[in-house]
Amino acid sequence: MPRHLLIILLLSVFIALLGIGIIVPVMPVFAESLGAGGLTLGIIVAAFSLTRGFCQPIVGNLSDRWGRKGFLISGLFVYGLVGLMMPEATSLGSLILIRALHGVGSAMIVPVAMAYVADLTPVGREGHYMGLLNIAIFTGFGSGPLIGGFCNDHWGMASAFYVMASLSFLAMMLIMVQMPAAPPSPAKTERGPGVIKSLRTMLASHRTTGILLARMATMIVMVPTMALLPLLMHQWFQATGMQIGMVIAARTLVNAVLQHPCGRLADRMDKVKLLQIGCLVISGVMCLVPLAGNFWVLLGLFVILGSGEAIIWPTLGALATEEGRSYGQGSMMGAFNLAMSSGVFIGAIGAGFISDWLGLSWSFLLIGILVFGLSLVATRLINR
Repeated sequence: MPRHLLIILLLSVFIALLGIGIIVPVMPVFAESLGAGGLTLGIIVAAFSLTRGFCQPIVGNLSDRWGRKGFLISGLFVYGLVGLMMPEATSLGSLILIRALHGVGSAMIVPVAMAYVADLTPVGREGHYMGLLNIAIFTGFGSGPLIGGFCNDHWGMASAFYVMASLSFLAMMLIMVQMPAAPPSPAKTERGPGVIKSLRTMLASHRTTGILLARMATMIVMVPTMALLPLLMHQWFQATGMQIGMVIAARTLVNAVLQHPCGRLADRMDKVKLLQIGCLVISGVMCLVPLAGNFWVLLGLFVILGSGEAIIWPTLGALATEEGRSYGQGSMMGAFNLAMSSGVFIGAIGAGFISDWLGLSWSFLLIGILVFGLSLVATRLINR
């Protein structure tokens, strides 16, 4: 990949995800101020995942035919609008609708950026290039909660949303001005198969199904570790916005720092074994979170969680890129991120229901057990 294109793409993704990370420590508290309980908070997250999941395979398939740039610009524009609209929400219904729109914008950014990188990734270096993309994603997303917590503590919740909007529009302008209309030498066909046919073809393969199941399983942890964590920390020790941001950022920044070495590792070692190790780590941490009870233990657990995820993401990205050479990278990354959204949706509804029924701590424990079981099935399918 030409170096300047890679830098522009990664910088744009970093800025966009920085904006998203900024609202992470603020969103659950804002929703709670409008009257949201555990299940309602799960529905708010699920609305985002549902629209994102529905749109991702469509966007991925169309981006194989029409190019990537227009979708990236549109997605970033939607992100900016959402940042402006969110502080104006006065009811849970309006917040759910805004988050649904947020999901539409999200469907046009990360999967399209992944396809952009995958188009030009040399054979045998899939883990390395996906690791670089993940560095941009996790560094942005990991730095965001620190800034969001600071904004919340000093200028109020609304300031975090406005910073998100500003950064989204900045990334949009960068893509508009600096990125070419299409990669220099994309692998395109005049007209590829439709969305449904592409998905059926993928699911007919045990290996591809296993990759998608692993992606879904490992994303189930996102809601407890992002949306419910601030509520748990408030319940335990009245955590400040900065403390919440530090725990979330520690997990994500460790993930970012380890992406490059773990990506290179994925190019050299058995990817399925690496995936098994990463899944064991994250499911174990989820089961241990209810035993933490204080800030420092929780911080340590989230550093370990980030380490496990750092093993998983470039490994899964490399596996998906390999499969994408058969199906079309846009179509594969659309399905890959549909699996991600499905995992977030299941985690949102499941964790929200469990937290209302049994309590916040139980949602972490039971989700950890579920992730472990699903990951075992997924790795067996990949090996078949």
